[in-house]
Amino acid sequence: MSGGRGSGFRRVALDDPLVEPLLRELTHEYVSRYGPDAHQEMTRYPGEAFAEPHGVLLLLLEDGEPVAGGAYKRYDEHTAELKRMWTHSAHRRRGLARRVLAELERTAAAAGYRRLYLTTGPRQPEARGLYLAAGYTPLFDVTADPMAIGPLPFEKHLPVLGRPRHALVPTH
Repeated sequence: MSGGRGSGFRRVALDDPLVEPLLRELTHEYVSRYGPDAHQEMTRYPGEAFAEPHGVLLLLLEDGEPVAGGAYKRYDEHTAELKRMWTHSAHRRRGLARRVLAELERTAAAAGYRRLYLTTGPRQPEARGLYLAAGYTPLFDVTADPMAIGPLPFEKHLPVLGRPRHALVPTH
């Protein structure tokens, strides 16, 4: 990646203006695949759910523009749940989602999480393929019709990197 006006990963808040393309495209993607009620998924969690120390929202920037991103939030004491995985429609098929996924895994492990959990929709075969290729364990019968299953759950165990930061902060 070139230097430019800012390239690389940036931790942002959900209300950061740079997040707008992610939210707009994900909402469009969900609605086009699952119908008009799917837009509710984008407002299901408050912004604080993706804030440190229990969560993070990462954008991958190229020349100051967001090209991919993803987030995690606390699922339980030892598990982070991946959410909002996105690659800008003009930048797909470049391995950017893999880079975001690897950075989220690294960040979650550094925060003390030992496991990542996620669900993806049955009408998102590219997401299913990404998680399988990245070493995630499907928690469903991969030979079954995805539409008969509904949300497809996956998990991945992370390396233990030391004392968890999130354990030092009291939860509410």
